[in-house]
Amino acid sequence: MLIGEVARRSGVSTRMLRHYDTLGLVRPTGRTVGGYREYSDEDIRRIFHVESLRTLGLSLRQIGRVLDDPEFAPAALIGDLIAAAERRLDRERELLKRLKAVDATDPTGWEDVLRIVELLHGLASPDAARRQQAVLAPAAEVPGPTLAEAVLAESDLNVAGALRWALARSDHDAAASLAPGLASTDVAVRRRAVLALAEIPGDDATAALTGALTDPDAAVSRHAALTLGSRGEPGAVPVLVRMVVEGANDVEAAEVLGALAADPVQAQRIEEALTGGLESSDAKVEVRMRLVQALAELPPALAARLLRQAANDPDPTVARTARALADLLNPPGA
Repeated sequence: MLIGEVARRSGVSTRMLRHYDTLGLVRPTGRTVGGYREYSDEDIRRIFHVESLRTLGLSLRQIGRVLDDPEFAPAALIGDLIAAAERRLDRERELLKRLKAVDATDPTGWEDVLRIVELLHGLASPDAARRQQAVLAPAAEVPGPTLAEAVLAESDLNVAGALRWALARSDHDAAASLAPGLASTDVAVRRRAVLALAEIPGDDATAALTGALTDPDAAVSRHAALTLGSRGEPGAVPVLVRMVVEGANDVEAAEVLGALAADPVQAQRIEEALTGGLESSDAKVEVRMRLVQALAELPPALAARLLRQAANDPDPTVARTARALADLLNPPGA
C-alpha cells in the first residue's frame, strides 16, 4: 500500500509518515519500481500501535523503545506518565483559578488585570510578610473565593488573621466557600475553616459550624461549640459540658453555658447536664470542682440553689467551694 493510501486509511499525514520513516520508527518494508514507499500489513499495524501509544503521552523516542524491546516493562514508564499528567493538570487548575480570580474582579482594562495578577503573586509568595502585605494593601481587592482559598491554605498565624479579617469584611458569600474546608481530610484545613467561619455572621456559617460539632478533632468541635453557644445555639450544649468535664477551655465553656442558661428551656437542659456530672459515681474530684465552678456562671438564683446542693459533695474541698460560691451569690439571711 502506497503512502497516500496509508495516510487516508490511518488518518496519519504523509508528512508524519515520512517523519516516522526518518526516525526509524515505522519504515515501509518495500519500495515500488519508481522508488515510492510501500507499506505492508505489518507496517500499518505498527503505525496504529504508534498512534495508540501517542495518545498516552509517550514521546516518539519512548514509543520506539517500547515497540522494539519486547522485554521493556511498562510499569515504570506508565507511572512517570501519570506523574507528568498530574503535574500538567495541576498547572492547568492553577491557571483556571487565576483566570477565574481575574474575571471575578470584572476588570475594565488591562491595568486592572495586571493589578490583580500582581496581588495573586503576592498571596502566593513563600514569604509570610509579603503575603500579609498583599492582603492588607490599601488598594487590595482580593476576590472572595480567592480569599477563602487562601484562608484554608495559610499556616502562618499572622497572615491567616489578616486573611480572615479581609474575608469577613468582603461582600462574598464566605460561608459557602469555607464550608467545604470542614470536610477536608486534612485536620489543619478543618481547623482553619472553623476559625474563619466563627468570624462570619449569618445562618449559613451557623449551619456549617453545627456540622462541625461532631468533628473527630477536639479542637474543631470545641471551637464550633464556643462560637455556636455564643450565638445562642442549643446544639452546642453537650460539647460545652464535655469541655468543662475534660478541662479544655472550661472557663470559656462555662461562661457560654451561663449565657445560654438565660433561656429557661436551655437552663433546665444545662442544669441536668452539669448536675448529672456531679452525681456521677466515677467523676473525679477535679472534674466535680470544675462542674461546681461552672454552676456559678448560671443565672444567680439557679446557681445558688444548685451550689447549695453541691455543698453536700463527699469531697470537703468541693463542698467548701460550692458553699462559698453559693454564699457569694445568695448570702445566708439575704
